[in-house]
Amino acid sequence: MSKVTFFRGQQLPLEMHKVRIIQKLTLLPVEQRLEAIRAAGHNTFLLQNADVFLDMLTDSGVNAMSQEQQAAMFRADDAYAGSATYTRLYDKLVEVFGMEYFLPAHQGRAAENILGQVLVRPDTAVAMNYHFTTSKQHVVVHGAEVLELIHPDGLKVTSDHPFKGNMDTDALRAVIAERGAEGLSFVRMEAGTNLIGGQPFSLDNLTEVSQICHEHDIPLVLDASLLADNLYFMKIRDPRCVDLEIPAIVKAMADLCDIIYFSARKLGFGRGGGICIRDEAMYKRMRGFVPMFEGFLTYGGMSVREMEAITVGLDETLDFDMINQGPQFIAYMVNELDRRGVPVITPPGGLGAHVDAMRFLDHVDQRQYPAAALASAVFLASGVRGMERGTMSEARDINTGVEPLAHMELVRLALPRRVFTLSQVNYAIDRIDWLYQNRHLVGGMRWVEEPEILRFFYGRLEPIGDWTTRLVEQFRADFGDSL
Repeated sequence: MSKVTFFRGQQLPLEMHKVRIIQKLTLLPVEQRLEAIRAAGHNTFLLQNADVFLDMLTDSGVNAMSQEQQAAMFRADDAYAGSATYTRLYDKLVEVFGMEYFLPAHQGRAAENILGQVLVRPDTAVAMNYHFTTSKQHVVVHGAEVLELIHPDGLKVTSDHPFKGNMDTDALRAVIAERGAEGLSFVRMEAGTNLIGGQPFSLDNLTEVSQICHEHDIPLVLDASLLADNLYFMKIRDPRCVDLEIPAIVKAMADLCDIIYFSARKLGFGRGGGICIRDEAMYKRMRGFVPMFEGFLTYGGMSVREMEAITVGLDETLDFDMINQGPQFIAYMVNELDRRGVPVITPPGGLGAHVDAMRFLDHVDQRQYPAAALASAVFLASGVRGMERGTMSEARDINTGVEPLAHMELVRLALPRRVFTLSQVNYAIDRIDWLYQNRHLVGGMRWVEEPEILRFFYGRLEPIGDWTTRLVEQFRADFGDSL
């Protein structure tokens, strides 16, 4: 493991890389942070990056590139068709996943659009270990429903289960028995369940899901966007994988699936995406949607420079020293917050540290969006931009107006790969600790502007009462002239 033990025996993560390019950051005074979050409608997606100190909104498209990736971008072949860049990316994907057919797309949700167009049938369902916002939307708009069949431990906020992202295979069998195989358009497994703390699934679980799907001739689709984190946890937690090299684990996973799609904004440390397909007939069913929605078949809406970077990034995803830094930093942050009493999702997962807003703000009604309120409060206390992953991220039924309450109310503090230093992580921990000590000051939120589709991206809220002002006043009283 790439860790070093020092300082009275405490284990601290050790980066297996050095920083060679930097970006200057700005830490605004707390009063200016209040102005900024008000202007953003208390939606951290709408903050200007110039007003953000540490951007922990997401790991999507903001991971640091290596020198090898930067160098590869200079050899990009920008031919509209027949590009050598495409051939290099295609060859790498065949090497990694072993699937003969590939369709490029500009990012993961573009791949989901194509999957929805081809695979989703009205009045059926798509079974998932857990949904992601865009994956669910692409199912719903085609007249189907999403069935979340997460392992029972998956929705336990605190647990020592190593694979909380596992699908409940008994529930999958029961759904097939009730609805018939024709009642499922496909089964989707997400490597690293984003919305419940980046929790992984095991190879045994994927194997069992695959056996059930193939027994009933149901396509098994793997969302590999967060594959790197899932691979890390398989390598250190899964008895079947501890003695395997990372490429062998990937191949074992891929052999169980019919289709693998991904956002290269996460997988491969670049920007883009695509769909790997095992069956030629399925490939031909999907192929026409690429020039319709994305671009020609050999670039699919991606920059060829990014395609070269992804090709190298896929190699780096197979390097344990490259993929372990993110989960180790996350584990450090989660464990430190937990040690200070701050409620977090355990065990530490991938993507980021996830703070449990339901326990953090147990005095705020869930219908007042505690995760959204906490995300605003974290920004006020620290200049750190996190993301609401709770009821605000759900979708109100456009026919009935009913708003489903999320299973969890989380604030995700993403740690993009190879970006932050340990001192920056410690700063975030310290400010969140202060906020927890003053949590009684934080109140709820209500809508000012509520879009019908994917409202969490661009909707606007306002605080109920003047709690943001009181929080700023307490910050200034405790920290004085400190930012």
